[in-house]
Amino acid sequence: MKFLVLIYGNPESRKVWDSLSDEQKREGMAGYTALHEALSASGELVASESLDDPDATVQVRIRGDQVMTTDGPFAEVKEQLAGFYLLDCESMERAVEIVPQIPEAPFSIVEIRPVRDLGALM
Repeated sequence: MKFLVLIYGNPESRKVWDSLSDEQKREGMAGYTALHEALSASGELVASESLDDPDATVQVRIRGDQVMTTDGPFAEVKEQLAGFYLLDCESMERAVEIVPQIPEAPFSIVEIRPVRDLGALM
């Protein structure tokens, strides 16, 4: 089964990251590297990316034959999507077991969402 693990950050957590020394940032990234390597070795990692700041977002709307864009961010919430893991693992329980290994998890909100298999419809 595939699961999308969504990692949400907020302006305060971004400020904490920005305030870290280069050495502290390297140590934090080492945790992500170790998790990436472990999930790759187990065959559970499909994809993983960190997302740019929400201010770099563009929203696209199609209305009739018009394409309209608006600069972001758009959500009226403090938490914004910061990154994700796309996992292929045996169960939701296994996906939940992985979340504590995400270095940012203690400082953010993490959501796990099953990915729909639309293959039968194609």
